[in-house]
Amino acid sequence: MKIIIAPQAFKGSLTGEEAARSIAEGVYRVWPKAHVDLLPVSDGGNDTLEILVKATGGRYMDGEAAGPLGEVLKTQWGILGDGQTAVIETAKICGLLLIPEELRNPALTTSFGVGQILSHCLDLGFRKFVIGLGGSATNDGGCGLAQAMGVKFLNQNHNVLPLGGISLLDLAEIDLSELDPRIKDSEISVAVDVTNPLCGPLGASVIYGPQKGASPALVEQLDKAMERLSKIIEKDLRVNVRDLPGAGAAGGLAAGLLAFLEGKLCSGAELICDSICLEAHLTNADLVIVGEGSLDLQSSFDKASVVVARRAKRKGIPVLAVSGILGPGYEQLIQQGINQMVSIMGSGISHNEAITNAFSLVALTTEKALRESQIMMPR
Repeated sequence: MKIIIAPQAFKGSLTGEEAARSIAEGVYRVWPKAHVDLLPVSDGGNDTLEILVKATGGRYMDGEAAGPLGEVLKTQWGILGDGQTAVIETAKICGLLLIPEELRNPALTTSFGVGQILSHCLDLGFRKFVIGLGGSATNDGGCGLAQAMGVKFLNQNHNVLPLGGISLLDLAEIDLSELDPRIKDSEISVAVDVTNPLCGPLGASVIYGPQKGASPALVEQLDKAMERLSKIIEKDLRVNVRDLPGAGAAGGLAAGLLAFLEGKLCSGAELICDSICLEAHLTNADLVIVGEGSLDLQSSFDKASVVVARRAKRKGIPVLAVSGILGPGYEQLIQQGINQMVSIMGSGISHNEAITNAFSLVALTTEKALRESQIMMPR
């Protein structure tokens, strides 16, 4: 009996590696002799750096950069096994989990630190990059990163705008004259975690702004700011990013990397699945178990759990998903290849208790699902 366990991080409680071990514990309680492959995944956000470094035999590098609120923080980036490619995980620099909940404000948070690390990598001679997006606290359209690389964002009086997405409401001109010239010789792969566009009802601000601390009124203002940014990008740079699938990743950071640094967007989840050789591991598998903190309609936007499930479905392998919570629209994931979804949120369990006891609850929920579900019985 062969079981593939491929969860991503349960934000705020478990890393992908911890989630995989927890699920495995539940599996072994039911099938002690099962052959289990632990393959934690990511969609470009949390754990991207660790997974790519491990999969390629690379190494970690220490760095220092501005955090999401402008504070100086110590961070990490990586060098892949080829020795030629630098990998940057934006969640480690401007991630939502770096800010206490009471201080989260996507009007002011910035991606400036990502640009600082990118510039540092250029100083060291790197010209190939993988930048993993996802889990960010920002909604600045990548303008903070671009400012760190020399791009100027000006208002109608030709004054430089301050950092933060809300300032883009006053954007009138984008000046690339002082952009770091080394970017022209660089190849930047932008691993996006969603297919959302930059603006509109499915855009970065509307869909992800609330979880970053935005009120309904602020969401509306931030969406207008992204609309303004897209119009000025099209006017000054002749690039249309407004409705591009994936451009809304990391608060529009994907759009900025494409427009200002000529980055190439790719699915972070697909990149990770290829890097860990998922297809080879799926051979002769009887069951796949995925997991993440929240399964909902957003999960269908190219999230790792769904990408893994699609690949398993093509091979006729059943998929169980273990989730922290099941949110609105989760039923639609059945069409993506997930046969059954279960949540650790049983009756009487508070959100804080679920986070504190996530490891044991994931193991218990996995065990219970496997014991009770005939659909999940291995072939």
